[in-house]
Formats: sequence, structure tokens, C-alpha cells
Amino acid sequence: MKRDREEGDLMLALKLPCLVPVVCWGGMSVPTWVSFHMLTWEYKFQYSSFPVFSYIYHFHFVFTIDHTKGTNGFMTSIGNRGDDLEMRFLKPMFELGRSRFVFYSPRDRDSIAEVIADSDIVINVTGKYYETKHLVEKKTFPYLDYTTNYTFQETNVEIPKMIAELCTEMQVDNLIHVSSINAAPDSNCTWTKTKFEGEMAVREAFPWATVVRPSQMFGHEDRLLNWFANSAERLPLVPLFEGGHALTQPVYAVDVADAIQRIVDAPDKFEGRTVDCFGAQDYSYKELAAFVYDITGQEPRIMDLPKEVAKNVAKGFNLLGTPMLTPDMVEMWSEDFIPSMTQEEYDAQPTKDKIFSFKDLGIEATPIEKIAFSYLHRFREGGHFSLAKGYH
Repeated sequence: MKRDREEGDLMLALKLPCLVPVVCWGGMSVPTWVSFHMLTWEYKFQYSSFPVFSYIYHFHFVFTIDHTKGTNGFMTSIGNRGDDLEMRFLKPMFELGRSRFVFYSPRDRDSIAEVIADSDIVINVTGKYYETKHLVEKKTFPYLDYTTNYTFQETNVEIPKMIAELCTEMQVDNLIHVSSINAAPDSNCTWTKTKFEGEMAVREAFPWATVVRPSQMFGHEDRLLNWFANSAERLPLVPLFEGGHALTQPVYAVDVADAIQRIVDAPDKFEGRTVDCFGAQDYSYKELAAFVYDITGQEPRIMDLPKEVAKNVAKGFNLLGTPMLTPDMVEMWSEDFIPSMTQEEYDAQPTKDKIFSFKDLGIEATPIEKIAFSYLHRFREGGHFSLAKGYH
């Protein structure tokens, strides 16, 4: 049940669940690599119950619940694959008794249903920029082998489809599915293709779902700008694929969180619609590299690698637990990661079936120059004050 808010009254929306990834920042930008990098969700909701369904180990980006805007009364269900201690850092962000930790398995339909139960809104942001792997025993030398744990097909298509089907069966009012602005069926990138297939699967199972499509995200724990800075520290050279000429239009993670929040505030308005989230300006990856190193003062060796050569190199990185580079990332960063229309074309769309943008939500995209220094200056060799004369 829902109750309209009157002056001086509390607005109740019993149990709004959200699928919120709580993993260390998915890299390459989740749609960025996807760039779902860190999202800071500033809860501005009125008092209500709001379960947040959190996938923990296979998402692309993290939602940090920020209560700087005041106290909320949402009831939050947090599903995790370990124990509640892994999620305890979230507890201080909620009122006493307003967070609920539930064990679940993304392959166990009943456990996911338990988290969604009695909820009004589900926000699905599951994803991962690489296919997770684990060691298994084998009878021949070297007696251990890598096997894929969660594939892109499972993470980006099958699990979202299961969630959407459960939302239909359990009569959830609204489902918000987070995809990627470059989701396309004809991409050479497996991640991008499966993101598109996931959108189609969700729409089929829950036709009135709202699809949010961010471009690559930047923010304090991103895998976009931080990727360039970390590569300069850890690798003998920083690779650019096909000259680094592909374009991307990074969006600030907090702006995406704000967009999702506004959709949650008026979910009926966005039923069955698509919301594209993109930054104020596009850049080539070569320009982004120069921008990052201008801030950090790093002077790495930058090498242009043909795509096929880079993919072969990435196969080695792909064996690591959290790879800095994968063959699929090479494909993704070799293609444009930008919206399919200009802002003028978004504005000129007919009202029916219109694809929304930040402008329709009353959000102004934050320029990358305004935020990047605040978390990139730590890569300076002498620290934040290294350029200040007389400081040392």
C-alpha cells in the first residue's frame, strides 16, 4: 500500500527493493567498462520502507549510501553471498533497524525472491566487467585449472531475466534495470552485446521496466581515470588501443545515482521508458590519458597497440583475480562509448516512446574537470602539496 503525502505527513512506500552492487568498483567502467564505477546515492526520499537488494560479488559499481541530506526511513534489505559482516559498513548509513541482511545466491531463485518479497521497487544493477573465475582440481599436471564462475551471458542476461520474472510473479510495482549506453547487438564486445540482450530479456519479462543506460562513469573509485593513473604506476607502458581515437562521454557517478533517485521518486512517469545518462563532453581515450597525466604529473611511456596485439597481451592479465586488462575491454575501448544522439536530437523526439536524458530529469551533467583533481592528485609523486614552494 502507498499513502499520498500531505503537508506535515510522512510519505510511505512500503519496501522499495533495489539491486545495488557492492563490490569494489567494476572496472573499465562498467558500461565502461561499463563504467559503473562508484555511485554515491544521496537518499533524499521521505520516510518509507526501501529494501535495497545488493549483489555483492558480481556487480560493476558500488552505491555508497550517503546520508548527508538527512535521515530517511527506508527499510533496506541487503542480499549478500557471504555473511552480514561483509556489509556491516552500510549499517551506520541507515536508521536503527532499517537495514536487513539476507543471504542469497544469484543462481537460487528462491533466495532472490526472499530479498524482493513485499517490495515496491527493484533496482537491478548487477554486472561485471570480466568473467569471474576460480581454481578447480584436475587429475593431470599441474592438477589445478581455471574455470569460469559467472559468464557475461549469465550475469548480464540470465540473472536480470530471472529478477524481472520474479518481479512479475511477485507483482512488484516497478523495476529499474541499469544497462549501458553502448549496449548493441552488433558490437564486437561480448559485454556490450550481452548488455543489449539483457535489456531485451528484461523488457520481455517485465514490459513496463525502466531501463537506465549510463555511459562510462567517473568518480573517486572509478576504473576509468584511475585506470590510467594505476597503469602508469604498475605497468612498464600504458597501452592505447588503435591509437586511442575511440570516443567516450564519461558521466559522473553521483549524477547517475541522482537520476535513479528521481526515477524512484516518480516511478510511474518512467514505466516502460529508457533514460540515457551521459556527460557534458566527449573525449578520445588519448585525450583522457593526457588529461589524467597532466593532473598526476606522471610521465609514463604510452604505446599504441593494434587491437589484436593488445587482446593477446590482455589474455595474460585475464588470468589474474582482478585483471587490469581483458580482451573484452580492448574491444570495448576500441569502439565509441557515446550516446546515439546529440542533446538536440533527444529534445526533438516525439513525446511517445521518447528516450529521456538528464535534461528531462532536471539534472545538469557535472564536468569531468570539476571532480577529477579531487581523487587523482594522490598519484602525484610528492603528494598534494608537491608543487607548493617552501612547503617541504
